[in-house]
Amino acid sequence: MSTIALPAEDAPFIPPSFAALMRMASQDVRARMLRSIHEAGFAAFQEQHFAIFAYPLPNGIRPSDLAREKRITRQALNYLLAQLEEADYLIRWAPEGETRRLIYLTPKGHQIAETMFACLKGLEREWSHRVGEERFAVFVDVLREMASDHLSP
Repeated sequence: MSTIALPAEDAPFIPPSFAALMRMASQDVRARMLRSIHEAGFAAFQEQHFAIFAYPLPNGIRPSDLAREKRITRQALNYLLAQLEEADYLIRWAPEGETRRLIYLTPKGHQIAETMFACLKGLEREWSHRVGEERFAVFVDVLREMASDHLSP
C-alpha cells in the first residue's frame, strides 16, 4: 500500500503561478457570463457550451474546422453541436449547391452572444474601477500582446 506525503504544517506558502491566477480569473468570468445567460432566459446553455461560444464565434465554419480551432475532438464537438442545435442556439446548414453543412448561430444564439458581450463590458467597467483605468488598460494590452499569434489582423 502506498502512502501519501502530506505537507508539513510549517511548510512555506507557495503563491499561485500566473497560470493559476489566469485560470481563476477566467473561471470567475465564465461563471458571471453563465449567470447572465441564464438570467436572460437561456436555461439550456451549459458551461461546456463555452467551447463553441468563444472567440471567434462560429459563422459559416465546417464542423471539422471548428473542432480543430477549438482543440476538441470531432466527436465531442458533434455532441455539443447537437445540444446547441436542440436548444435552437445554432444550426448546421448546407448552402444551396453545397454538400457540406456549415455552422451558424440562430437568432437565439446571437442573443446569447450579445448577453455575453454585455456581461463582459460590465466586467471591464468593474475591473477598471477596481484597479484603475490605466492599470486595466495595461493589463488588456499585455493580454493582447500575449495572444497576438491567435488574433487576426
